[in-house]
Amino acid sequence: MPDIKRILCPIDFSDASAHAIEQAVALAGWYKARITALHVCSPLFMPVPGLPAPTDRVPDAEVQRLRDQATACFTRAMAAGIGVDVVIAIGQPAAEILDRARREPADLVVMGTHGASGFEHLVLGSVTERVLRKASCAVLTVPPRARCTSTLPFKRLLCAVDFSDPSLAALPLACSIADEAGAGLTILHVLEWPWDEPPPPAFTELPSEQAAALTEYRRYLETTAMARLNALAPDATSHRCAPNPMIRHGKPYVEILRLAAEETADLIVMGVHGRSVVGLTVFGSTTNHVVRAATCPVLTFRQ
Repeated sequence: MPDIKRILCPIDFSDASAHAIEQAVALAGWYKARITALHVCSPLFMPVPGLPAPTDRVPDAEVQRLRDQATACFTRAMAAGIGVDVVIAIGQPAAEILDRARREPADLVVMGTHGASGFEHLVLGSVTERVLRKASCAVLTVPPRARCTSTLPFKRLLCAVDFSDPSLAALPLACSIADEAGAGLTILHVLEWPWDEPPPPAFTELPSEQAAALTEYRRYLETTAMARLNALAPDATSHRCAPNPMIRHGKPYVEILRLAAEETADLIVMGVHGRSVVGLTVFGSTTNHVVRAATCPVLTFRQ
């Protein structure tokens, strides 16, 4: 079972950041994990060769003020016995977060997203986008409190599975979190029917031979996919959670978001196929669309 021992929680003192802290603290409590609270102070100037590094030019009093402010964000967590290490770094936020995640090493990065459309429409250069694309560990993105429909502790998880290695690796993590939270878990596989847009013709509008063949093909796809989902159940049900396998037809991101809304999911878990620019930011990417539009936290996991 995947375990979480070290959580990296970047904070910028915004409301989105505060909401992410709540998620990080809850997960740390369930897993008995330690949190590294990281605040990155971005220099307003570029380093000049031969001059002291930016870190050396930040007054000690300012660093201490930021440390005290960051520590105050975790007062309740520390009072509850959760270990918290506060780190103040100077540099470019995304680069510092990724570097810290590697050096810890972190098992999970928890960070908030800003704006009504996830994180700045996934514009290349967004801090959250860069971390999501390049982090080698799991990343939990938390939408702004004003948009969020999830609750703590989690009661309902949704894990999207396309039978790729990353999605299969994400399933045990989903089961583990469901176990720790005492939550229900739905495992969803979306079949992309040959027609999507424009709407497909009704089978009754097709020649009988074609209608029969398509009906049989659809039945075959559903039966095969459900059998594969059920084959995952023995491993999954060895945990306390009892996954509910489900098949949907349509665009994967549309159906993932639709089912998350129908079930009032508190967390969506997805495996991702690498985090290259093409893999994540090209229009049409399932991960792109889900993270951008989800009203609950989204946990992405790369094997």
